Amino acid sequence: MYLRVEENIVVNTKDIIGIFDMDNTTVSRLGRNFLAKAQKRGLIINSTDDLPKSFAVVNENGATKVFISSVSSKILAKRGL
Repeated sequence: MYLRVEENIVVNTKDIIGIFDMDNTTVSRLGRNFLAKAQKRGLIINSTDDLPKSFAVVNENGATKVFISSVSSKILAKRGL
């Protein structure tokens, strides 16, 4: 099964490690550190120009990627079921 993270991004649901709410995650120091380290390592794929609402951590062929999305984490999770 596949999940459409954004208009032009589709990932295999078996590769998804987690889907996270941007507001809740960035409140904690650990969440901010994770995103900062992912940014420094070039793992973040910003797939939208809109306000980011969530991000999905995906492991594709052994490579971790973080997809930023304007779709809420609840909607992404429902789409992935």
